Amino acid sequence: MKNRNDKFSLILVLFILLIYLRQ
Repeated sequence: MKNRNDKFSLILVLFILLIYLRQ
């Protein structure tokens, strides 16, 4: 896994989680 890709993935997961909890 690449470092910069890992950071982007983490933000993406947090964003999806936020949307999921809001529903």
